[in-house]
Order: sequence, then structure tokens, then C-alpha cells
Amino acid sequence: MTLATISSSPRRLATIGLVAWLVAACAVPTNAPTDSPTPEPTIPPTAPAYTLGPTPSACPTSAPAAMAAGTTATVTMTTNYGTIVIKVEANLGPNAAGAFIALARCGYYNNVVFHRVVPNFVIQAGDGEYARLPNLDPDKYGQGGPGWTIPDDKVTTSYKQGTVAMANTGAANSGSSQFFIVLTDSAFDGVAATYSIFGNVTSGMDVVDKIAQIPLGGEPASATDQPDIPLLPAVITSTIVTTP
Repeated sequence: MTLATISSSPRRLATIGLVAWLVAACAVPTNAPTDSPTPEPTIPPTAPAYTLGPTPSACPTSAPAAMAAGTTATVTMTTNYGTIVIKVEANLGPNAAGAFIALARCGYYNNVVFHRVVPNFVIQAGDGEYARLPNLDPDKYGQGGPGWTIPDDKVTTSYKQGTVAMANTGAANSGSSQFFIVLTDSAFDGVAATYSIFGNVTSGMDVVDKIAQIPLGGEPASATDQPDIPLLPAVITSTIVTTP
């Protein structure tokens, strides 16, 4: 399994209504494609709104500057399942850290759902193009981004439970906004270290684990893959950046 398939392969969901959506909350994760609903948004839009443009509060239209060496920041990410606190460190991956902080500050992640869950591996979010409420497009989950990419960072540490890293398409220098959180210490055993690490979860792994337990459906990319689209929306409602 690669993060390339996690970030770029389309999946399909069929709308069957809110009642079935609520029933799915009690269902056991399925190992086969499942008809599953796209819900009416239950979480109102949050501020700041995501916009592109030249104003200071707008999100960048080109790759942000790398985070300055030796600096750190804390991103408090509120979701409808609870709060996840991420310590971002420039020395882990300055390009990925700079992009993540810039997008968190401008509101890019607001109302974006965790569009991919792979049990015992990762949860993934950051597709602000196709995985943002109220205009979810599950057929294109994982294919969207801000319109720019960043240079890869050298991976100098191991992936472990709570590691936060940048997803990519499998090609060099293709990361942008999509990130993942590693679920177990052994998740990346045997997986190439090609995904820029930029931080770690310092609080809220219980929230990450709750998201990882959401029932899954959708059409896998291949016969060897499992359904990986959450059948309930795990939504990022706000991200707050603080620095020491």
C-alpha cells in the first residue's frame, strides 16, 4: 500500500438518504463496496473562510516559504470528534512545515473532511478542492489541492504513531496540502520513506483513533485494497496556529 494511492485514486459513494447515514453510525466497517450516503452538512461553516488572493488573510497562490530552521509552531486542530494538537518542527521538514502552517493560518483546512482512513495505517485530510463541506465530491477524493506543490524534504526520522507527514502522488516534489497522521508505530514497516515528515501529535491521539474507527465504504482502487472512505464526516472545523 502506498500513500500515492491514498492521495490520488477516486472512490465512489452512492447517496441513499440520511436515515441510512445515521444507521451506518452503528455499523461494523465493511470489507466490500457499500452503498453509503452523502450527508447534509451538520456543521456550519467556520471562519476564516477559505479564499485565494493577494490579501494578507487569503491562502497562498504559490508554494509558501520554507519554515525557518530551528523554529516550531503548534497547530490546534478542532474536529467534530475532538481536538488534535500538532507540534510542527521546521527541522523535521521545512518545506512541508511551511506549507502546512501557511494553510492552517489562512483557513484552508476549515470544513475539510478526513477523506481517507486506512486502519492500522493512517488517517488523511487536506483535499480542500473535493473534500470540503458542503460540496463533497467523493468520486474525486484525494485528487484536489491548492494548485501548487512543494519540494520534498529529506526524511531524517522514522514514521511512528502520531507522526504527521505530507502525502504526495508518488512523483517527486508533488506534496501540497494533503497530510496524514500515522496510527501505529509499525504502520510504515517496509514502506519507503518518501513522505515529508513535519510534525507530531502531542495531544489528541484518542481523537485520531476515534476517526480511524469510523465505518468505511466506497469502491476500492483495486481488488487488493479495502474500502477507505469514512461513512460519517470527520470534519476539521478550525485550525489555530501559535508560536512559542
